[in-house]
Amino acid sequence: MNIDLSRRGFLRLAGAGVAATSLGAMGFGEAEAAEAAHVRAFKLFTTTETRNTCPYCSVACGVIMYSRGDVKVGETAELIHLEGDADHPTNRGTLCPKGAALKDFVKAPTRLTMPRHRAPGASGFTEITWDEALDKIARALKDDRDQNMILTNEDGVPVNRWTTTGFLAASATTNETAWLTYKAVRSMGIVGFDNQARV
Repeated sequence: MNIDLSRRGFLRLAGAGVAATSLGAMGFGEAEAAEAAHVRAFKLFTTTETRNTCPYCSVACGVIMYSRGDVKVGETAELIHLEGDADHPTNRGTLCPKGAALKDFVKAPTRLTMPRHRAPGASGFTEITWDEALDKIARALKDDRDQNMILTNEDGVPVNRWTTTGFLAASATTNETAWLTYKAVRSMGIVGFDNQARV
């Protein structure tokens, strides 16, 4: 059998053979094409995605948490995955080792989820409701402010200073939240005001 093949025809045939062999070596065979035609859903497809801020330091990195369970119908949501938020301007999806371990922090058996109160003279803490805790804090603040508010200085100039109570704010907040916190604290007259970015 005599094959009449020009040099140009030979190069075309060789190029087609190399392309077909390369595609097969890269996994584009019949079995792979059939597998690609039937794509399974992602593992996180059935989860609830929640964006939040890492609580550890003042950098305020964005995190995305994936949980299962519908809180609206009374189920307890279970955190199953956590990753950095690629759309967040601070960290662009990266997390430090502490931020990457937030899932363990959330699931820790020693993590407090309810306020606790230790009565004077008591040896231990007792759990109280959030309403009770906020009422106790508000009462303590009001009593201390009424007793220790400095209305004027030695010259009779109004100063409205409250120096016996301090406030530690969260630095991992938005500018708007930080501004509102600052206004609330200063409007009460509190002088000692800081956050963990400087501590």
